[in-house]
Amino acid sequence: MINLTKRYVSQPNKLSVLTLFLFTFLHTLTIASADASPKPYTPHDNIALNCGSTTNTTDLSGRSWISDNTIYLDQSSKVSVISTSPTEGDPIPYTTALLSRSQFTFSFTVTPGPKFIRLHFHPASYRAFNRLNAFFDVHIGGYTVLSNFSAALKADDLKLEVFYSEFCIYVDEEKLNILFNPNPNMPDSYAFINGIEIVSMPNNLYYSSDDDTGFKFVNQVNPYRILKNQALESLYRVNIGGSSISPTQDTGMYRSWSEDGEYVTNGGPSVLPVNLIISPSFSVIPNYSAPVPVYRTARTMGTNKTVNENYRLTWEFRVDSGFTYYVRLHFCEFQVEITELGDRVFQIYIDNIVAEHQADVISWAGGNGVPVYRDYAVMIGRAGNEMKRNLSIALHPAPAWRTRYSDAILNGVEIFKLSNEGNLAGPNPQTIPISSPKISVPPPTRPKYNLRTTFLTVIGVVSSFVVVSALYILIFRPKSRGEGSSSWSQLSCKDYSSMDGSGKVYSSVGNHSKDTTSVADNKC
Repeated sequence: MINLTKRYVSQPNKLSVLTLFLFTFLHTLTIASADASPKPYTPHDNIALNCGSTTNTTDLSGRSWISDNTIYLDQSSKVSVISTSPTEGDPIPYTTALLSRSQFTFSFTVTPGPKFIRLHFHPASYRAFNRLNAFFDVHIGGYTVLSNFSAALKADDLKLEVFYSEFCIYVDEEKLNILFNPNPNMPDSYAFINGIEIVSMPNNLYYSSDDDTGFKFVNQVNPYRILKNQALESLYRVNIGGSSISPTQDTGMYRSWSEDGEYVTNGGPSVLPVNLIISPSFSVIPNYSAPVPVYRTARTMGTNKTVNENYRLTWEFRVDSGFTYYVRLHFCEFQVEITELGDRVFQIYIDNIVAEHQADVISWAGGNGVPVYRDYAVMIGRAGNEMKRNLSIALHPAPAWRTRYSDAILNGVEIFKLSNEGNLAGPNPQTIPISSPKISVPPPTRPKYNLRTTFLTVIGVVSSFVVVSALYILIFRPKSRGEGSSSWSQLSCKDYSSMDGSGKVYSSVGNHSKDTTSVADNKC
């Protein structure tokens, strides 16, 4: 949960303190019951298959996973079903696995249209199956999505015990086949899978409509379109400046959104403005594009005009060389200072190439509090034997004459790899394999039943009431003379001391017109 951080001059007056406490109290209730609210999108196909399981199961978020049976699996293959369990986190769908030293296929009946396909892996050693011998190909429809793939090497590289790979495929027919094929050139190789998800998405969420003229292809003349004969691999989905968002908190498609801290390579004095009160107006893009929390938090460059004009706010993402990448940037101006054209204009660099010379979110969206996204394609070439390199996204203020505030903002990022002649497969990580993973990152847990949800809500209410009461007593006790008062802002920024080591909290938008204003002087 994102905390609302106070912004003050001296001491708050009693009315504003009570208002803030009441808002915090209500926000706690909102978070506790968030999963009960209806989702903006209901997928037509919503299959969650727990491979190897003989009974239907429910994960910690309350989502149902169906058992493995002959409806889905080609029984001509010799498949072993073995049980295991991850040491931490949600055990579903990672407690059982299907393994085979020969080819096997799943066949699903679906409606035509674009789908998310998620393949879940728990690369443990399963009895006679050594985790380091699992090298296999995966084909979805006519696309090769994984080739000579080692789930163990990827897990060790990610320092995760379990993980999943997500792909986007446009299905033309009512049958979708997923084929697993062990590497025939490696002795004792085998293929395995723990879970499969197939979830429908809106037709034009990522794929271009027939009348779509396309979007900017960075450093190219002609625009780019995502065609139905292309497959995508979802690599990064990031809630910039905010907390991670679990699949059940998505807009109905079970997407995960991570925090951006590990990807920031040049944060300088950047700050994290928050507006938990705003109700985004989805008048430009559909309300299922991203969860509302993505548009309530952001990262901006900081409050010092001189500093901002001399650095680029930069994120870097590791990708495979030799592919074209689809980059979606999410924006929403929610700060009260930014309401007019020209208030905050900035440049966008993708892979160190200017993608936008004068990005103005107010101009794109038509006003404050209106979410919008911009799409870009960029080719990541290969130099020599280079297998991977970083794809950078950077922001920099427009020239001072063009913008009122020398600043930039970003709310969210999505990055996809695009298939190249039917192929999405990249190389395995160049890491030294280990016998067992050292670190596991459990998925966020959510209450399983409505009774648990009610219980947790009551606990949250009681806890909030106790905290509010204690703080009320402390603040409303008699004060000595000389104490002042001030107003509080509904906007805030989170402490980002990890970037500059100062431990200070900075305000969201400062007085950029004063070159002499230091960053440390602009505190929340």
